[in-house]
Amino acid sequence: MIAKDVKSTRTPPLEERIRQIRSEIDAIVDARAEAAAKQSPGVPLGVIRSLLTARAPACPCAQYLEISGEGQEGGARVSATR
Repeated sequence: MIAKDVKSTRTPPLEERIRQIRSEIDAIVDARAEAAAKQSPGVPLGVIRSLLTARAPACPCAQYLEISGEGQEGGARVSATR
């Protein structure tokens, strides 16, 4: 009985957790880009998304930290219109 309980609470493999986290980050970046697009009519959503992620282009985790302010000194937030 205990072995069965332990199996059901096991964490997913690292690859799966990475995919889940990247998916969550993409959703956050997309939502932030959509909000900025409402304030900047005429600017394509892809351009706004690129501006949001340009400071950390290689890694979605670094992009999230940069957008959320965690990757900056003093925790300042990044504006889509910089």
